[in-house]
Amino acid sequence: MGTKLLGIPNIDVYLVMGILLFFIFIEVIGGYLHQTKRKSGDWIQELGSFLLLSLATKPFIVLAVLFLGNTFFPQAQYVLNGYSLWLLLPLYLFVDDLLQYWYHRSAHEYPFLWKLHRTHHQAEEMGFFVSYRNAAVYYLFMPNIWWMGLISFLGGGIAVSIGLILKQIVIIGAHSTIKWDKPFYKNKFLSPFISLIERIIITPAFHHAHHGKSKLDTVSDPNGNFGNMFSIWDQLFGTASFTRQFPKEYGLQTPVQDHWSAAYLYPFVHSKDEKSELSKSFTKSNTSSLEPIFVNLIEGENYLWCKCGKSKSQPFCDGSHHGSKIKPILFQAKRTGRSKICNCKKSKIGPFCDNTHLKF
Repeated sequence: MGTKLLGIPNIDVYLVMGILLFFIFIEVIGGYLHQTKRKSGDWIQELGSFLLLSLATKPFIVLAVLFLGNTFFPQAQYVLNGYSLWLLLPLYLFVDDLLQYWYHRSAHEYPFLWKLHRTHHQAEEMGFFVSYRNAAVYYLFMPNIWWMGLISFLGGGIAVSIGLILKQIVIIGAHSTIKWDKPFYKNKFLSPFISLIERIIITPAFHHAHHGKSKLDTVSDPNGNFGNMFSIWDQLFGTASFTRQFPKEYGLQTPVQDHWSAAYLYPFVHSKDEKSELSKSFTKSNTSSLEPIFVNLIEGENYLWCKCGKSKSQPFCDGSHHGSKIKPILFQAKRTGRSKICNCKKSKIGPFCDNTHLKF
């Protein structure tokens, strides 16, 4: 962005690379590369996403904003130059993170954006490069990158440089296999500190829960914990879940075999796996029915009731709700035996049938 910090051009870029290398080094020391089950396609996609975002997408968007600004609003350039960094830095970070929260949340609630983002959740392991794992087009629509270009045009380049460094520490740390917050939960003297920290910034436990397969494990919440740097937005908008535990399984509820090219280049390349949402032939059909379904439940077992009506495993959830605002309902069986489960999705005591279907 042409901004000097501490008199060094592009120092923010070097520091972000240094942060990434630090986490890579620590994870290598911890045996991550030796234990990983990642395939070549995973590495191609994750490394490719990082390089394209860093070397092409972000510079393109920033230059586009600078060009548009200079063309249509030249008098507005550098209008923030006289303002204190202590004002510009919080302004940049809070607006940036609020925009990214709503974009991230929308990527879970709208079909097209979900297809661009789902590859992020297809990863069955956490790690430093998962931070950047999305379809290439996903980043072109990301509003906070455009905000980065705008505030740079207005003269807040130094705030952007410092903000990017701080943000990358939190984001990469939250995706990493280095669970730096775990010791805090086990120590009664440190626990109060992490209680404060996790209410402000994203911790590994908070974000790992977002990558868990489903709420069945009572730890994961793939339809919550959308924050990127600050957890305050999830708390403010009712999507926060603090469990202080880590999922045992990561990834999609229904695994698919997408080639990295389809996952990364959608919608220009489609998956050959017909079960994948990225295939041309895939459709989400309504699988609900007026009649309830009788199932045998086991006392104490957790179940995830489908609320969207599109699961292929009715009456239970299979992840088909992703890309919509409808969430499944987690419940625990109170007794062993045969139960009548609602499948019209209208029951007021869902997941159990209350005979509402008789009204239709």
